[in-house]
Formats: sequence, C-alpha cells, structure tokens
Amino acid sequence: MATVVVLDDDARFTVDGFGGTVDPASFARSTGWELKPEGLCHGQVCVPVRTQITDERGNLLLANFAAAMGRPSVVDEARSVTAIGTAAATRAADMATLVAPDFTLPDLDGNLVSLSDFGRRKRLLLAWSSW
Repeated sequence: MATVVVLDDDARFTVDGFGGTVDPASFARSTGWELKPEGLCHGQVCVPVRTQITDERGNLLLANFAAAMGRPSVVDEARSVTAIGTAAATRAADMATLVAPDFTLPDLDGNLVSLSDFGRRKRLLLAWSSW
C-alpha cells in the first residue's frame, strides 16, 4: 500500500492507501473520522452512511466519504491526491454573514498582507485576471 495525500480545508493528511482509497484505520488515526456500524464518526458525532463507503477490500472510498459529508471532492488517482472542499451549506452560511474569510496575498512589493490586517474597517476588494 502506498500513501495518499488528503487536502481538507487548511489541513493536509498523509494516509495509507492507493489512489482514491485509503485504509480506514490509517484515515481514523490521521483525521479522527472513524468508520463504525452507525456511520462515519468523529468523537461522539456520527454521520449515517447511505451509500457504499468502502471498496471490496474494505478500503475507504474518499469520494464517497466526501459525498456522505455533503462536501465536494476531486480525486487524482495518478498522483494519489484527494482534495475535499467545504460544504456548500457552510459556504452559503458564510456568505450570508457578509463577512469575508481571512486570506493572505502578496502586495505589489511582495510583502504578505492579510485581510485581517485592516481590522473591521470597510474595504474594497478588486479582483483582476488577464485570461
């Protein structure tokens, strides 16, 4: 078994697996999400699983894990990388507050600047692309 890199929001996990499947025990050790008879559990919180979440060898299918959590995902089996996005409901709730998430980008001089550096003052964000 090789290793699979799982990118989850701001976290990065390396777990035992191959392509889009991972060893459930390795996944539980790395992420805290454990496959139990009652579903996918993180501590005392369990999410029921209504679709097949494991393959014929008992490995966890990462795309099905993400779907069970209501989150988008993309699997690059050739590079053994899976990225799991934030749930649409979470993004919608964040947008409803009209509070932008903090982010950091370089300014024109290459210095890193975070949105939080400006405090609670109103600001105008301009995005531009040449494509």
